[in-house]
Amino acid sequence: MESYSSKTLILPKHYNYLIQGFIYRNLSKAIATKVHDQGYKYGKREFRLFTFSRLFGRFEFQDGNIVFKEKCTLWIASPITEILESFACSLARKGKIKIGNNDCHVMSIEVPFIGDYNEELLVRVLSPITVYSTLFTKDKKKKTYYYSPFEDNFSKLLKENLFKKYVLVNKGEHDSKFDFSIRPEKVSKKNEHIIFYKETVIKAWSGIYRLKGSIELIKLAFDCGLGAKNSQGFGMIEKWNRPSSSLS
Repeated sequence: MESYSSKTLILPKHYNYLIQGFIYRNLSKAIATKVHDQGYKYGKREFRLFTFSRLFGRFEFQDGNIVFKEKCTLWIASPITEILESFACSLARKGKIKIGNNDCHVMSIEVPFIGDYNEELLVRVLSPITVYSTLFTKDKKKKTYYYSPFEDNFSKLLKENLFKKYVLVNKGEHDSKFDFSIRPEKVSKKNEHIIFYKETVIKAWSGIYRLKGSIELIKLAFDCGLGAKNSQGFGMIEKWNRPSSSLS
C-alpha cells in the first residue's frame, strides 16, 4: 500500500502500535474480532497470522518524532486470504484513511509477484525479527531473554515457531521431514533494534539472512513473518538478490 498525507505524516519514533491499530480498524468487524480477540490457537499460544513492514519513504526525525514529508509505503502479509481481502477492500472503498492523528490518502494498492520459492535463498528483513524465551531468576521472577542471530537458539526457535504456524494454517501436523534454518549473511551490531511497543521494550534484528529448508516452511515465513510478535510489526521479509559489489 502507498499513501500520502495532505500535510506531513508525523508519527512517534516507535509507531508499531499505531500501524497495528490502523490495520485492525480497516478489517471488517467480524474478522477484526476473530483475529484480535480470539486469534488462532496452538495449545496455550495464540497467533494472529499476519505481519507488516516498517513504513518506507523519505523521512527525518524532528523533536523525537519521525516525519514523512512525501508518500510512504506499507507492506502487509498473511496466509489468511480473508484478512488481506478485507484490508484491501476497506482501503479501496475509503480512499482517505487515518494513521494516528494524520489524515492520509491511499495512492495505490499492489500485490507483488514473489515468484517461485527455493530451498535456499537470501532475504532482507522489512521489519526486525524478535526471538525470545521467558526465563525465571533465582527468586522465581520472570525474565525475558532476547536472542541474537549469532546464537544457536535463534534459528532453533524460529524453526519451532514456523512448525506451529504450519499446523495452524494447514489444520494438520507438519511433515517430520520438514526442515528450516536461518543464518545471518550481512548482520552486525548496527542491525540490533530496541523498540518500544506501548510500555514493552523489545529487542529485534534487521539485516540480510540466508534461509535454508523445506519450501513449505520458507513460503510460510514470507506469509506469516519470522519469529514472535508478527502482528505487532515484527519479522516481515522479502527476497533479496545479492548485488555484485556487495557481500564480498
